[in-house]
Amino acid sequence: MRAIGVNTWVWTSPLTDANAPDLLRHVAGLGFDAVELPLENAGDLDPAATAAVLRETGLTPYVVGAMAPGRDLLAAPPEAIASTQDYLRACIDLAAAVGAPAVCGPFYAKTGRVWRLDEDARAAAYEEWRANLAPVVEHAADRNVRIGIEPLNRYETSLVNTVDQALAGLGSLLGPSLGLALDTYHLNIEERSSADAVRRAGEHLVHLQVCGSDRGAPGGDQTDWPALLAALDDVGYAGPLNIESFTPDNAAIAVAASIWRPLAASPDDLARDGLAFLRSVPTAAPTGGAR
Repeated sequence: MRAIGVNTWVWTSPLTDANAPDLLRHVAGLGFDAVELPLENAGDLDPAATAAVLRETGLTPYVVGAMAPGRDLLAAPPEAIASTQDYLRACIDLAAAVGAPAVCGPFYAKTGRVWRLDEDARAAAYEEWRANLAPVVEHAADRNVRIGIEPLNRYETSLVNTVDQALAGLGSLLGPSLGLALDTYHLNIEERSSADAVRRAGEHLVHLQVCGSDRGAPGGDQTDWPALLAALDDVGYAGPLNIESFTPDNAAIAVAASIWRPLAASPDDLARDGLAFLRSVPTAAPTGGAR
């Protein structure tokens, strides 16, 4: 059976030293193997305290970043790019300190930032992105942490919507310290076949987030889960399936993720239902960490 994880955004935002210990214990109590730790702002989580709770619970951690307003790696003032690089380094440092193998997110532009790009403009944007991402990748390599770049749907970005665009945009930067983080919600919108998109990501697949096609619990939705899991087996992905959804109770995150209605009777129901479904889907892959 694959390991199953969940993002703490299902319950709360932001995750901080004040709420992390009890929530991580709750996540472990529900039966999860792994947890995604969103670092919304540098300093929200004390590495030593977080690592201690992770040891207590046995949860395998993964760090995810949030591209809030003012965070951009291209087409932005130099000071904004520098502060974004510093934020991403902080995410990497937290991951290294708590034993997380990967830091994942849409690390290119503020979520929700869209602009039209013709072929030449896109090529220039990707070149600038690579140049400004490269020092962050070097930092990740020094810390033995892998970065996973997440394509988002067309309503959240116009820069990287598909696996093919991510591969083209990252180009020669792809390697041991940089790959892709895929999310079934975005795949459902942008790809003709989620399973084929996973196969195109291939060896570059670092991390996978899952949810229903409506952003709720996986299972009972339009996603072809057996086909998706078969594709994960085909590319040798041995990492966890990580449920990502969002609490509607935090106005900022609900607006950013377009959560306009409850996706389950409660966050616990969403987590439990998703966990039960994912445990029930046959898979040949062994439990393990990120590839």
